[in-house]
Amino acid sequence: MSGLLAAFFSSFIATLLIIRFKHLHSHLSADSDLSGPQKFHTKIVPRIGGLSIVAGLFVAILLRLKNIPDSYAELTLLICAVPTFAIGLTEDLTKKISVRKRLFFTLISAVLFVYFLNAHIIRLDIPGVDFLLSIPFVGAIFTIFAMTGLANAYNIIDGFNGLASMVGIITLLAIAYAGFLFSDTLIIYLSLVMAASILGFFIWNYPRGLIFLGDGGAYLLGFWIAALSIMLTYRHQEISPWFALLINGYPILETLFTIYRRKIHQGKNPGQPDGIHFHTLIYRRILMNNHRDTNWLSANSRTAPYFWALAGMSIAPAILWWQSTPILISACLLFIVSYVWLYTSIVKFKTPKWLRLEQ
Repeated sequence: MSGLLAAFFSSFIATLLIIRFKHLHSHLSADSDLSGPQKFHTKIVPRIGGLSIVAGLFVAILLRLKNIPDSYAELTLLICAVPTFAIGLTEDLTKKISVRKRLFFTLISAVLFVYFLNAHIIRLDIPGVDFLLSIPFVGAIFTIFAMTGLANAYNIIDGFNGLASMVGIITLLAIAYAGFLFSDTLIIYLSLVMAASILGFFIWNYPRGLIFLGDGGAYLLGFWIAALSIMLTYRHQEISPWFALLINGYPILETLFTIYRRKIHQGKNPGQPDGIHFHTLIYRRILMNNHRDTNWLSANSRTAPYFWALAGMSIAPAILWWQSTPILISACLLFIVSYVWLYTSIVKFKTPKWLRLEQ
């Protein structure tokens, strides 16, 4: 409990200080581009909220080491996350780091994770695929690819106040629950201290958007969740590998659909931003006309809860049937069909009436 409180208050206070003294660093830290296709804020805001989350994690892990001197796995994971956080923070400060460079440094973090924590994806419960994954080199490469992708996925969904951060908290609570089922104190602690650190930031980010997660925070969050998802299923093989897939269903599917939309449908570079992410469509076609971004219940702040619920659609069956691969595969297929149907309906201006909650 002391670790959770330390993580929360360290992050909370660090965020407060960043906001309070933003006039000293806004020339570097502020997101001053208000015209991009994925920009929906109306004022200049610091985008270095990832520093607050790191502060919470650092204090909580040091406290853990003090109380349990041989708890080196926690510190190792934090060190492994340094490259991906550092390159994201560099982008937040310079706005000059390409997607390719960010992915490369995230890949380095994933390599460090596989090497030092000796955990990787060993099965998907699919004949043939499991045989390939049983080959250590193949399993390691697949793990590195998956971790890099999920870290980038959280950066993609970080489009509105509270969206990525609360999805991350919900996912981490699901991982902590699975850890609780097997009395895995390492998984529980690493999940909850990250959730507490995010919450300390979230209070200032949602609903008013006084600070943003930034690339550093988004990449760190995605990497951390990817690492814990892999560690959980590696350490407890009673858990279906599809549990790890489903709890991350929303950011994974949003990323894959984005790649398809840009590369196949539009013939563009997948790394180029566009303005038709699912969260963007919800904002523009359902919420923006009736709620301006000048109050606590703005269109921006109303967007995120739609996707907290969407993430819950994939996380709920994972929690309920964590040990059953057939059920989780069926739930995954149902989630994909639902996502594509909803997205297509909104694109074609056939938004279901039940989505228009404010009317």
